Amino acid sequence: MPGRRKKKWKPPPTIWEVPDELWERIDPVIQDAYPPKARGRHRIDLRKAVNGIIFRLRSGCQWNQLPKRFGDDSSVHRWFQRWSEDGFFKQLWSILLTECDELGGVDWEWQAVDGMMGKARFGGRKSARTQQIGQNPAPRKASMSKARADRSA
Repeated sequence: MPGRRKKKWKPPPTIWEVPDELWERIDPVIQDAYPPKARGRHRIDLRKAVNGIIFRLRSGCQWNQLPKRFGDDSSVHRWFQRWSEDGFFKQLWSILLTECDELGGVDWEWQAVDGMMGKARFGGRKSARTQQIGQNPAPRKASMSKARADRSA
């Protein structure tokens, strides 16, 4: 049909904070895995912590440079570490991916991964020294200057 136009697909906007609909799915999973304790200090608002983690991962800022609207930076970092070690992000990812796939929102034919390289703080991991293949055939500066001095004398 020549007169028919395809509807242009518009990608969803990049999220910097968790929308309400998404938080309604995430919150019960967090509450089941990490129920609040009956005694002791009140924990930070976990929605703010999730928003702070998203902000940190998207912006690349240092943990201690998180804006105050996300709460205490060390508490947000502590929750990030806890969730990373416990495999909570993988569990959450699989739940959201399953729901998205059921809605037909995942195109399995084409996927992409993005990454970022950063400076290795404190030198990173030390690797073994590269072995020399053979003697360097290039003349050395010291021997060149000595040869010149011999010729001029």
